[in-house]
Amino acid sequence: MGSDQISRLPDEILGIILSSVPTKTAASTSVLSKRWRNLLCLVDSLSFDELNDEEKEEDQEDAMSSSQPFHDFMEKTFALLSNSPIKKVSLSHLPFHYSDHSRVYSWIYTAMDRGLLELRLHAYACILLKRELLTSNTLVKLTLSGEYCLEVKRVYFPVLKSLSLEFLELDYPDYHRLLDGCPTLEELFVADDDDHSNPLCCGAVVKSESLKRLVVSIDLPDSQEDHNSMLLDTPSLVYLKYTSYVFKEHDAVGLDLLVEARLDLSLWESTSDYDDDHDDDVDDEEEDDNETDDDDDDEPKMPIFGDVTKLVVGITNITTLHLSADSLETFYFCCESMPVFNNLLNLSIESDKEKGWQVMPILLKSCPKLHTFEIKGLVHRETNKCGDACACIPGKHKEGVEEVCCLLTCQVKVLEISDYIGSSQELKQMRHFLGKLKFLESVDVSIDANNDNSELLRNNLLTLPRISSKCNIQFI
Repeated sequence: MGSDQISRLPDEILGIILSSVPTKTAASTSVLSKRWRNLLCLVDSLSFDELNDEEKEEDQEDAMSSSQPFHDFMEKTFALLSNSPIKKVSLSHLPFHYSDHSRVYSWIYTAMDRGLLELRLHAYACILLKRELLTSNTLVKLTLSGEYCLEVKRVYFPVLKSLSLEFLELDYPDYHRLLDGCPTLEELFVADDDDHSNPLCCGAVVKSESLKRLVVSIDLPDSQEDHNSMLLDTPSLVYLKYTSYVFKEHDAVGLDLLVEARLDLSLWESTSDYDDDHDDDVDDEEEDDNETDDDDDDEPKMPIFGDVTKLVVGITNITTLHLSADSLETFYFCCESMPVFNNLLNLSIESDKEKGWQVMPILLKSCPKLHTFEIKGLVHRETNKCGDACACIPGKHKEGVEEVCCLLTCQVKVLEISDYIGSSQELKQMRHFLGKLKFLESVDVSIDANNDNSELLRNNLLTLPRISSKCNIQFI
């Protein structure tokens, strides 16, 4: 027989190994040999999941009827570790019977009193977590997810650094108390969807003096009436990632320290009906020639829902900005005027064949120090509003008025293109960039190596004329 090398490891190492697997698995090792019989007491990280992968697909009511063995196992495990420090607890479970609720949570609160550093609670079905005082002097990371309903009178986590709230049944007073009870909070992660009945609160309003990193993802496509106002009052924030449908009004206060923003803001309606709007510089005489007797064509279109003006103004100190394809349209239709981003060095955008680039000329002119411009996909919806940042549709200008292309004054030195497939629209756009961006020094293009035409695509790009003599094209 081969020697058992693992069993020869020191107790401390075996304790680390057992702490990295589900607690039920760790407990099962006690039957291996005498060497393993008492090692569970060395575990400082507990992970309990009431449902296995198969049970998660079955009727949860049937699973609830067999919860007693799970509760008994938890009780025995906590009893065994009664004198051992516990650093991390993860519990995913179904609703308890009334007789089990206080018993189970007494174990959690006991662990919090014994130096617990990280706690993750996930509910597979609606569970009410009700407590007069929710506190821990040691907890640094807390995650609440699933169908928890939180009702707390007072929260105090003096050293909590990271808080995650994912798809909770949480009203604003409890949410407000939770944030107020974390005076040193640095990271907040919020996710919300339309699977619950409470109005939107988490992520819509974030107030924290200490918060440095904020990630919000709100997906409520059928709740426009709940998107009235959004407020960020986070003076210490340095990183923002925000995903949601646009609010009627966005506001941001004191984001002077913000370094990076990643925005994915979707409109509630399609903008395709706005593509044929007349540009301000279209000749009045041409407009008269195109008039028809159909008065309906001259009716003004309804304004698009949402206003991100204050949010955009609030993030002007950033050095890095990432905009999704939806955000590009939101910036164009929902921002009254584009502020100047005097510190912006890195701009990254995503394109979509259903979304336009209408905001690109305005945005590029508002970034006087832009160094790196990254574009994921060049294919976008062709509109008559893309202006001279785009090669898709020639602009219409008044006779005798000479306009300077926004790309000619753009200071970009590095252009990064990903998801390039070499379509005619993409090649035309690359010709436009290379012929107008006169400060370019490096162009990095990502082409799928498995593309049968990859060599042809490279050659087509390398033969394009470049206005910058320093411009070097490389493929990654």
